[in-house]
Amino acid sequence: MLRTIPTNGGLPWRRPRVALLIESSRAYGRGTLMGVSKYIRQHGPWSIFFQDQGLGDRSPPWLENWEGDGILARVENLPMAAAIRRVGVPAVDLRYLLPNLNLPSVRTDDAAATALAWEHLRERGFRHFAYCGFNGADYSDIRRDQFAQKVSQTGLCCHVYVDPNQPGHHASTRKHEELGLSDGDRVAQWIKELPKPIGLMACNDMRGQQILNACRSIGVAVPDEVAVIGVDNDEVLCEMSDPPLSSVVANTERIGYEAAALLDRLMSGSRAPTEPIVVGPLGIVTRHSSDVLAVDDRHIAAAVRFIRERACEGVDVGDVLRAVPLSRSALERRFAKALNRSPKEEILRVRLNRVKQLLTETDFPLSRVAEKIGLEHPEYLNVIFKIKIGMTPAQFRATSRVGPAAGRLAPRALTRVRAVQTGMASPPPANVIAAL
Repeated sequence: MLRTIPTNGGLPWRRPRVALLIESSRAYGRGTLMGVSKYIRQHGPWSIFFQDQGLGDRSPPWLENWEGDGILARVENLPMAAAIRRVGVPAVDLRYLLPNLNLPSVRTDDAAATALAWEHLRERGFRHFAYCGFNGADYSDIRRDQFAQKVSQTGLCCHVYVDPNQPGHHASTRKHEELGLSDGDRVAQWIKELPKPIGLMACNDMRGQQILNACRSIGVAVPDEVAVIGVDNDEVLCEMSDPPLSSVVANTERIGYEAAALLDRLMSGSRAPTEPIVVGPLGIVTRHSSDVLAVDDRHIAAAVRFIRERACEGVDVGDVLRAVPLSRSALERRFAKALNRSPKEEILRVRLNRVKQLLTETDFPLSRVAEKIGLEHPEYLNVIFKIKIGMTPAQFRATSRVGPAAGRLAPRALTRVRAVQTGMASPPPANVIAAL
């Protein structure tokens, strides 16, 4: 059935006319555009008005006299904000840079992205951590503060790069990046003075590539001395980096899909939400820049490698003990000292990460997923996943994908689900853990 909205004066219904002011020059923007297109295919049709543009460009000239019904935009500057206001139709912002814009917003959950990056570096056994961003950029400052807080909660110190060229908090992303990328020598000097080995989070992939270049210029080995992870997983940029850059995968398609769903509701007369809708990341793509284990204890390092290679084959702590020449008490004590968790917890962590990957990337039924991680009874997987992740495997699969099931999630539910997805709940019953 054709989805349309009424025109003035009771004339025949027509397709909604929607303008997309989203950059096609970056992977993030292209991902959100894909999400919008998926929503339109499932719930449209819409008449789309779009032209190629970069992040931070002004609105296209045709918008001034455009007669439409809704706008999806990544608003980076005041002229674009003013142009959207003049059109006077429902609009959704996918950037959330300008605090007084007064538009509903859908964006990446920066806290959740930072938590993933932190866990990725922490689980590699680092005792020193650093953060390098574009100071003053909103997303960078949020990730910096979240990362520093995670580090401080463990009683350790976070080394933060201070950029002397700050253009101001409300400068465009492009301006922050232009100034930040001009200080390569200062970044290199900062890296040279950091304690080693160290795990370093970059605010995004662009900064991450610069850090890798700086390390190479001063002879610092990556990932052995400095392990680096970025955010956004711009595949071209990450793969062109030397070495290839690990990165947190932003769920850009889901952001675009949810933004389109919200705009559809607004064009139908629904009230705008008062809080931004945040969408959590999909996970991490590990590449060479962080593929390291910073554990001095060679027996514990061997135990960790064994677990990460064999956890999904149904191994338990007894198998680990047969792989390393340690007593159980020595293994438990030294493992906790190196990684702040037990061998059993590490086995469970590796298995659950694999479960998340399979739920996101495949259509395997839960029985097949359980089989893939070496578990005979899928009901045990359902229980432990709900306890540890805060939702059932089916709910996790729905929140990680773009589609009709995802589109039915209410904005508040989406925010709540994503908030708990990265957390760990109370310990599960002993018999369930034993089964896993």
